[in-house]
Amino acid sequence: MENLELQKTANEVRKGIVTSVHAAKAGHPGGSLSAAEVYTYLYFEEMNIDPKNPDKADRDRFVLSKGHTAPGLYAALACRGFFPVEDLKTLRKIGSYLQGHPCLQHTPGVDMSSGSLGQGVSAAVGMALSAKLSKESYRVYTLLGDGEIQEGQVWEAAMFAGHRKLDNLVVIVDNNGLQIDGKIEEVCSPYPIDAKFRAFHFHVINVEDGNDFDALRAAFQEARGIKGMPTAIILKTVKGRGVSYMENHAGWHGKAPNDEEYKIAMEELEKAGEALCRK
Repeated sequence: MENLELQKTANEVRKGIVTSVHAAKAGHPGGSLSAAEVYTYLYFEEMNIDPKNPDKADRDRFVLSKGHTAPGLYAALACRGFFPVEDLKTLRKIGSYLQGHPCLQHTPGVDMSSGSLGQGVSAAVGMALSAKLSKESYRVYTLLGDGEIQEGQVWEAAMFAGHRKLDNLVVIVDNNGLQIDGKIEEVCSPYPIDAKFRAFHFHVINVEDGNDFDALRAAFQEARGIKGMPTAIILKTVKGRGVSYMENHAGWHGKAPNDEEYKIAMEELEKAGEALCRK
């Protein structure tokens, strides 16, 4: 897809995030919005997937390690055709297949149940190892939060992946700088993130604007060329990106907009979409 089409799609993903969290009256919009571009790039450009055959054996795998940002994943899956966009309004409802964290058993396109921070990346490492042992060609992608990498299990998984030279694994860190309690550097600083992954024998790609599709394309193309070691892509992003009053505010980590806030957010996203259509 051309960048303009990707931008339009990312804007639709953002609408889906805001709509689902508002309908649920609960959820995590901030870190879902910051990752809208990477969700869009993965599902519309990067990964070998088929919405008509979500369980095909040779598909690329994606594990949302920061599982609380499921609204972003669900919106991307819906826009890609895995299930109806209208179903996003059932987020967190009793009986819905779109629960607060991704569920492998019930949600089309979800490759791993996740939500306990730090554990998703271990599952992704296991998938990548399985592909190597079975001589399969699929690649494995996992998205972590920058607050999440304060978890020790992340680094156990990284040590194993580097040792096993899993060059079919791409670990993506959404470095929006904020977690539920405030700035990550003040809560428990994980910096320097790049040096830590290098110490575990990863090829590291720093992306200064993780909400820019040219930068994302360059990073993922570089990752495909790396042999003999896993790749970590560290994305500098804006928490709450696309909704003015949510941007760079930790308070929007885990709360839903009320009716008035929802109206403002959707008006902003509609205007952004209209501006993209005029380009």
